[in-house]
Amino acid sequence: MTAEPAHALPSPRALRIEIVVVLAVTFGLSAYVALLRLTEGVLLGLGGQTVALNERRSPFDLIDLGLNLASVVQLMAWGALGLYLLWRTGTGPAQAGLGRFRLHPDLTGGLGLAALIGIPGLALYVAARLLGLSAAVEPAELNDTWWRIPVLLLVAFANGWAEEIIVVAFLLTRLRQLHISPAAALLISALLRGCYHLYQGYSAGLGNVVMGLVFGYLWLRTGRLWPLIVAHGLIDAVAFVGYSLAAGELDWLS
Repeated sequence: MTAEPAHALPSPRALRIEIVVVLAVTFGLSAYVALLRLTEGVLLGLGGQTVALNERRSPFDLIDLGLNLASVVQLMAWGALGLYLLWRTGTGPAQAGLGRFRLHPDLTGGLGLAALIGIPGLALYVAARLLGLSAAVEPAELNDTWWRIPVLLLVAFANGWAEEIIVVAFLLTRLRQLHISPAAALLISALLRGCYHLYQGYSAGLGNVVMGLVFGYLWLRTGRLWPLIVAHGLIDAVAFVGYSLAAGELDWLS
């Protein structure tokens, strides 16, 4: 039996082009739009702006459902694209951090990481709202149709899947292959994560930079991506569903 030939790594120029193309159709474009939204918000008065969480996409329930599911498919496809491109050059899913899912450290680690990031993040948002440095978050409507909560949970975990694969596993792997230092690569990844959340205001941008530094560092140290996806999905699930359920008690933040 002959050994399977090693995958040839593309040239540095090809790797740079690949990074630009992937980010241009995923979170790089999101960062550009978020920067424009932040600029618009500042010009209009950021403290008085409102950002809707998962607002209705159509007045027709079935079309609204279809559009939300399309968003889930798009996010899953973005993550799959990153995995595919890594696999084509010899970095399989296990090497990217998506080996067999284990309760420990993947689930328990994700739960702890969600608490570590989520609780300070909430405190930062509250402080930023009181200082007028963040837009108010308009909670998602949960009672308009039976499928809203399950679909919001799908969106939350699809966000985690896409962001952690593209912004952590894919980007950090490619930057390492371009001989960018781990510290510089980690900073680039974290800044990108912060930029595409700026539409929510400065606090969201800063909080996500910190989140990116922590998540990227843990991936570099452990090589496990599942805990990051779990933590990210839980944080978004609380934001989408938990915040909406508690919105009546948080009117003072609006």
